[in-house]
Amino acid sequence: MIRGSYPLLAVLVERWRPKTHTFVLSVGEVTVTLEDVAHIFGLPIDGEPVSGWTDSSSDFVQSQSMAIFEREPVLSRNSKSYIKFGWVRCIRDEEPLDTEESIRRYVRCQIFCMLGSTLFTDKSTAYAHAMYLPLLRNFEQIHTYSWGTACLAHLYRALYCASRYDTKEMDDPLNLLFVWTWERMPCISPVSRHILSPAEIPVAMRWSHSDRSTTWLEKTVVTFRHDIDYMQEVNIYGSNES
Repeated sequence: MIRGSYPLLAVLVERWRPKTHTFVLSVGEVTVTLEDVAHIFGLPIDGEPVSGWTDSSSDFVQSQSMAIFEREPVLSRNSKSYIKFGWVRCIRDEEPLDTEESIRRYVRCQIFCMLGSTLFTDKSTAYAHAMYLPLLRNFEQIHTYSWGTACLAHLYRALYCASRYDTKEMDDPLNLLFVWTWERMPCISPVSRHILSPAEIPVAMRWSHSDRSTTWLEKTVVTFRHDIDYMQEVNIYGSNES
């Protein structure tokens, strides 16, 4: 689990410029790239586009769920197009994994949860949209999609929405944004580089269980503003050995 900082998030959103898709810092402009997504999450950035038509009808959700999970879904009470994570995880954990079909169903459950909880999350933390189900029907085709490109586009859209004056919250993928910030601007990371595990793809793994220092936890919006405003060029993409 990657634990971020909402004061840091607020400061990053303040510096986001939707027209250029960049963060404006005192030393110049920086941004999250496809290469970053590939290294941080280990996702493919080449391949078929993640696209399709969305049908929010109950018949569509039911039919897709039966095709993927072989069960009728447990849906959100507020929106019948959202499937409950807990229900999908129960299916995954109950799979005996003794046949190829059981293994494929397990993998589909895992991917669906990852799509809804990490890559394309919204303000719902307990449910994921059923629109991802058609992308999982053809098992051999799942790996051919450019998931990294779609994830980056989702982050750009979330930052655009969050930068509006009338928006008070931001959708994910926050894990991508936080890990990118700590890797590219280590002077404001919660952990010194020399105590982290070696950087291997996916890089996000080495931040998933890192203990944040007490000093970093106490940082406020004002503190992060100061750190970023007085950041030098050497602090970008550098290393933090303090």
